[in-house]
Amino acid sequence: MELVLVAVLVVLLVGGFVWWRREQAAREARSLADVRADAQRWYERLGGQVLNLHGDEPAVRQALVDAAERYNAAGGQLEQARTIHQYRLARETALEGLAYARAARVALGLDPGPELPPLAAAEGTGELTKERQVQVQGQTFSAGPRPGRDTPYYYPGGRVQGRPVPAGWYSTPWWKTALGAGAGVIGGMLIADALFSPAFADPGYDTGYQEGFGDGAGYADQGDVGGDFDGGGGGDVGGAGDFGG
Repeated sequence: MELVLVAVLVVLLVGGFVWWRREQAAREARSLADVRADAQRWYERLGGQVLNLHGDEPAVRQALVDAAERYNAAGGQLEQARTIHQYRLARETALEGLAYARAARVALGLDPGPELPPLAAAEGTGELTKERQVQVQGQTFSAGPRPGRDTPYYYPGGRVQGRPVPAGWYSTPWWKTALGAGAGVIGGMLIADALFSPAFADPGYDTGYQEGFGDGAGYADQGDVGGDFDGGGGGDVGGAGDFGG
């Protein structure tokens, strides 16, 4: 009798485990299908923007080049994706491409369309709200909230060498060299210091910076990282600068 009870208990335990594993596998499959469909949706939307937007202005061309590059990258990621994390990376790439496409629409004078989900890489970096110009090693670098002859390169916001860089339009894509190796890193970081550190800024840039971020944002005791942008913790709110995100 005891052996029968043990056998029944074993069967119940094994059956329960098999059922639990099947339910878990089904949930994982549904989650994977959901994130795959979401990534595919943003990827296809980006493809439509890349195919339908055209323009000869430098700011438009450059933004569309960047959008097309992200479209190709997202397509490659989707082909190779097998996990939820990999599909989320593809989604992020597609969203970044859409940010560039949206910038191209702005440069064309078109309605930029609905707001996009926030980029994970741009969280807390804010966006430029004021034009500014600095000198670095004899060269002039500009940045601002709108595309122009002197600012044809859009950046959707992110971190370069650990430093927050706000979304906006720039005179040169210095962040690309800063992500590289050798002298490019030094050059990119010098430009970042000049554009975003009050110590190198033009008059008015460091307004209220005592209430800013301090060296926690990677600017070595510079106070308000945001003189000209509105990130979380500084900027326009409460009169602490000029940049908003």
